[in-house]
Amino acid sequence: MSLEQFDAVDVIRTKRDKHHLSPGQIDWVIDAYTRGLVAEEQMSALAMAIFLNGMNRSEIERWTNAMIESGERLSYPGLTVPTADKHSTGGVGDKITLPLAPLVAVFDVAVPQLSGRGLGHTGGTLDKLESIPGWRANLTNDEVQAQLASVGAVICAAGPGLAPADKKLYALRDVTSTVECIPLIASSIMSKKIAEGTGALVLDVKVGSGAFMKDIDNARELARTMVDLGTDAGVKTVALLTNMESPLGLTAGNALEVRESVEVLAGGGPRDVVDLTVALAVEMLAAAGKPTDEVRVRTALADGRAMDVWRAMIRAQGGDPDAPLPTAKETEAIVAPADGVLARLDAYGVGVAAWRLGAGRARKEDPVQFAAGVELHAKPGDAVMAGQPLMTLHTDTPERFGRAYEALEGAWELAPIGTDIAASPVVLDRLH
Repeated sequence: MSLEQFDAVDVIRTKRDKHHLSPGQIDWVIDAYTRGLVAEEQMSALAMAIFLNGMNRSEIERWTNAMIESGERLSYPGLTVPTADKHSTGGVGDKITLPLAPLVAVFDVAVPQLSGRGLGHTGGTLDKLESIPGWRANLTNDEVQAQLASVGAVICAAGPGLAPADKKLYALRDVTSTVECIPLIASSIMSKKIAEGTGALVLDVKVGSGAFMKDIDNARELARTMVDLGTDAGVKTVALLTNMESPLGLTAGNALEVRESVEVLAGGGPRDVVDLTVALAVEMLAAAGKPTDEVRVRTALADGRAMDVWRAMIRAQGGDPDAPLPTAKETEAIVAPADGVLARLDAYGVGVAAWRLGAGRARKEDPVQFAAGVELHAKPGDAVMAGQPLMTLHTDTPERFGRAYEALEGAWELAPIGTDIAASPVVLDRLH
C-alpha cells in the first residue's frame, strides 16, 4: 500500500463527521502511526473522535487486526497440548492469575499468560510476582516455548514485538482522557491476546466500584465486543462478568497477594478467590477442548498438584518459592468503632488506599513497594466486635498513612448486629 493513498487529516475528518473508517484508512493510520509518520496530536484527535462517535463491529475488527499486524504473532509449534489464557480487565485484590495458571496446567492445557503492571488503583500481575526474590518477568520467545513445554505455564511480560501499535496508543489514551472507550479498550486487549497465539481465551470482565466498568450494561457491551473479536479471529473466546464491588479475597498489595495465592494453592484461602479461580479454570479447560468438572478442579487445588506446578513455574523464572516474602516496616490497624455487621466495603477505596501506601504507581516508570497494601480482616456480612481490626495498612513509609486513611473514609460501613447482608455472587453473567 502506498503511504500517499491516505492523509491523517482526512482520516480524522471522516470519524469526526460520524462516518465509518474504511479498511484502507484503518490499515494506513495504524501502520503510519506505529512508524512515526502520524503525529501524536493527530492520533490524539482521532482517538477523541472515536471516543465521541464510536466504531461499528467491522471497524473494530479491522482496527484490532491492524494493531496485531504492527508486530509479531507468537505460535507454539513444539507443544503437544492445547493452549488457553485468561485476561482480567483489572480490579482490587485480583490475584487470580497466580493460582489459575498452574491449576489449568495440571490438566495438560498449556497457559501462556502475558501479563502487565499495575497503574493507578488496580494491581499488576508482574508487580505481584516480582515480590518473590529472584523472579524475573522478561523472557525471550524461546524461553517461553521451553517453559510451556517443561512446566505447562508461564506468566511473563509481553515482548516489545507484540502489538507495538497498541503500546503507543495505550500511552496516548492515558494522557488524552480517551481510555474509557469500548472500541479502543476491546481492540487494545484483544490485539495483544490474539497476537499472543493462544488457542482459547477466557475474559474476566470486572463490574463494580473497583472495576473499570462500574455498570453491568457497559461491562456486557465490552465483553460482547471482545468475545466477537476473538471468535472472528479463530480463538475460542468466552467471557465471565464478575463482581468487583468489594475487593477479591482479603489482601490488596503485591507480596500480600502472593501470600494469599499460595494459601489458595495449598488448599485454603478466601472462598471468593477459590470460587473464581475454579470457575475460570473450568471455562479455560472447556474452551481448550478438555472439559473437566468443578470437583476435579477443586481436588487439584486441595491435593497439591497445582502447588507443584506453581513451584516449578517460579523456579523456572529464577524465583525461590520458599524465600520469605517482603514484609512492611510499619503497620496500622483500622478498628470497628462498635459491634455490628460489615455492610459494605468499597473496592475502589481499598484500592486507592493500597496505591497510596506504595503498592501501586502513578506513572509507568515509578517503583512499587512490594510489602505495601491493605490486609482485610472482615468481608461484607461478617459480624465484628468493637475494637476488632477491620483492616491493617502496610507500608515502608509511614508518612503515607494519612492519605490512605482519607481514601478509606466512607469506604466501609457497619450495620446493627443481626442485620442480614445478602452475599453477592462472584460470577454475574457468562457470554460466549
